Formats: sequence, structure tokens, C-alpha cells
Amino acid sequence: MTDATDAQETAAEPALRTTGGPRRQPLMSQPPDDVESAPIPLLEPREGVPPVIATEAALADVIAAFAAGTGPVAVDAERASGYRYGQRAYLVQLRREGAGTALIDPVGCPDLSGLGAVLADTEWILHAATQDLPCLREIGMTPTRLFDTELAGRLAGFPRVGLGAMVENVLGYALEKGHSAVDWSTRPLPEPWLRYAALDVELLVDLRDALEKELDRQGKLEWARQEFDAIASAPPAPPRKDPWRRTSGMHKVRRRRQMAVVRELWTARDQVAQRRDVSPGKVLSDAAIVEAALAVPTHVQALMALPGFGHRMGRRQLEQWQAAVDRARGLTDTDLPQPGQQTPGPPPPRSWADKDPAAAARLSAARAAVTELAERLGMPQENLITPDTVRRVCWEPPRDVTPEAVAHALTSHGARPWQVEQVTPLLTAALTPSAPGGGEA
Repeated sequence: MTDATDAQETAAEPALRTTGGPRRQPLMSQPPDDVESAPIPLLEPREGVPPVIATEAALADVIAAFAAGTGPVAVDAERASGYRYGQRAYLVQLRREGAGTALIDPVGCPDLSGLGAVLADTEWILHAATQDLPCLREIGMTPTRLFDTELAGRLAGFPRVGLGAMVENVLGYALEKGHSAVDWSTRPLPEPWLRYAALDVELLVDLRDALEKELDRQGKLEWARQEFDAIASAPPAPPRKDPWRRTSGMHKVRRRRQMAVVRELWTARDQVAQRRDVSPGKVLSDAAIVEAALAVPTHVQALMALPGFGHRMGRRQLEQWQAAVDRARGLTDTDLPQPGQQTPGPPPPRSWADKDPAAAARLSAARAAVTELAERLGMPQENLITPDTVRRVCWEPPRDVTPEAVAHALTSHGARPWQVEQVTPLLTAALTPSAPGGGEA
């Protein structure tokens, strides 16, 4: 997996730093029980690095082995983010008791629905499940039950929830993470990369078991199960509307004609990237798109003088980008994009004080109460309740502010039962006009 959580660790305080937990034998060696002891490097999978499965015959053997296995299955996937177009999987790793570890090449075996079917009733263990589920779904693998070790770490209050940090803090082993951002579309995959990939699922079952015990100790296990069920049952995310608006540096683009240039260049770049199966950033940088939008060049020579369109770019490429600019220049005013993306829901909170001072006061009270409760529970605020849900309820509160009405509003915005139970008293107080300070009920 490209372990984004290693770079985006939560700032929550840990409820308990655990080093114990069940372990499956034989491990490399048992880690010490002392919390402060140095982690033991985990350098080799316990059965060695398995061969890459790239044929239908070999896949059939894996399916049979995993169907005969017992207990949950550890699952991971490697993508080629930054190298290839899209987010498809280029390696799938699995481990299950009685089946060992399997490394499957989705290029050679693009349909893993048979494997997904035999594991349909099995609990899947993933780390940061929402990162891998879309690419797994594309190749026919969709869990009905899962345990997310990254999310479990957040709910349990661990300060760092990347896989390497969790394995180290909970189990006492150090995983080598040097290959997380390599080009996994490379063929053949180098042996060190395969070793890294196999180790990513080596201890997931052990990590899951230890985290389940810790969540149970804290009284949060049922909360975690509700979160895992919500992830497993969530439908695929719809395509993002106007994705060109997310171009880095877009805040510099103020005029509608300039926005049209961004849209045309972004669309042209996306078509080229998809055709060549490369990351869009390797075709044309976001910075270059913004420079062209600000300048709105009228000919190729003017375009070539801009940063990102230098002498190393071929004439044909320059003409292609200039054609996109020209399309934007030729649009009528009615065809130009509107400033700002129209999204459902409340306006940005920074404008609330002017638009609706009462709503701004409700939001301030609600945020303070949620922050205090999240700290008391030892978890990030966004896992207690999403900021978007808080904003929506504060912007359009129930007509009659009662606990039942607030609970219904939270549920309608997707809050899980445990979240509704924890947050309803806080929001009821924050939404009550007679209690602008928003004390706890």
C-alpha cells in the first residue's frame, strides 16, 4: 500500500500504548514486553517471499488454498500513484491462517472475482481501507465485513496510525517502508519490493487482534464495528463534479475566461494522460496550467515563454495546448464557467458571521463542545463526528430543538448510532437559543 497515513498522522493523544497482543507463531523472534525497548526489525516473511501469481492456473490454486484457510484474511493492494493514470491495483497481497501469503498480479490476472467470492463471508483486515477498496472493487474483490486497523488506531487514540507506526507501537516490530511510493506497474517487480509487499500483510491479523482487545478495554469496540460496517456497506463514490476546479493553484485564477482556460487545458491533459496511461502531472503540471490561464496566450510563441512550456516541449505538444487555450478564448460569455463551485449544503464557515450570526454562534458552541468531548474520549474530532455534519446541523437546525430531533438530523446526515448517542446532548445544547454558550446536557 502507498501508506499515506504515515505522512498524515493524527494529533490525538493515545489512550494506551500497547505492546502486547496475540501473535501467530512462528514470528522472527518475540519482541520484548518493555514499552521503551527498541523495535525488532521484521526483515523476512515467515515462509519467505512467495512467487507472484500471474496465470489463471496459479490463481486457481490460490483460490482453493484461501477457501480452505481459517479466520480473517489480511488484504492489501499496491497502486502506481504518480506514475500511471487512475488508481488501479498493480499488486494484491493476501494472508490467511492455513493459506499463507499470496502475491497476485492483477495485470496477469485482471479478474479476481472468484477469489472475492470464496472470501465473501470472511472478515477482511485492511489498513486504511478506503484507500484500497476502490481499486479492489475494480478487479472483483469487495468485502462484506472488514476490520480497518488504521481506523481502529484512531478510535483507540494512538498518536500515529500509519501501518509502520502501528506495528511498532502495538506489536514491537519495525517494518521497512522504503518502497511505499515506487512505481508498482514495473514488470518484473524487484525482489526487495515483493518482500516489502509481503511484509505489509505479515502481521495484520496480529495487529487486528491486539487492537480489538484494546478497543474492548476502552469500551469502543462496538463503535469500531459500526464504523467498519459503514465502510463495507458504502456505495462507490460518484465521479467528482468539475474536477478541474481542484487544480493546484486555482485560487490565483479569478476571471471566468481564465477559468475556462484551466478547464480546457485540464480536459486536454486528462485525455492525453488516459490515452498514454501516465499520471496527468507527467503530461503537464498544474502550475503550467495556471500560468497559461493567467496569461491567456494568443499564439504558440507566447505560450512557449511561460513556465512549464519551455524549449523541451515539442512543437506538436505546444500546438495542442495552444488549441485548448484558443477554445477557451472563443467561448461566449454564457459558456464560461461560473466562479466558485456550486455545492449543496451550507456556505463556508468564514462567511457565517455576516450571513447568519445566530448560525455562527451555534457553530462556535458546537465546535467547542465536540473538541472537548473528542479530547476526553481520546480520538480525533473528525472520527467522533464529521465537521461537515456539524456544519449542516448548525446551519439548518431542527425547527424544534429536542434531543430526538437532533438525533434524527444527525442520522439523516450519515452519523452512526454511537456518534448520535455521544454528540446529540452536545448539539442539543449548542442549538438551543437560551444556551448560546453550548454547555453539555
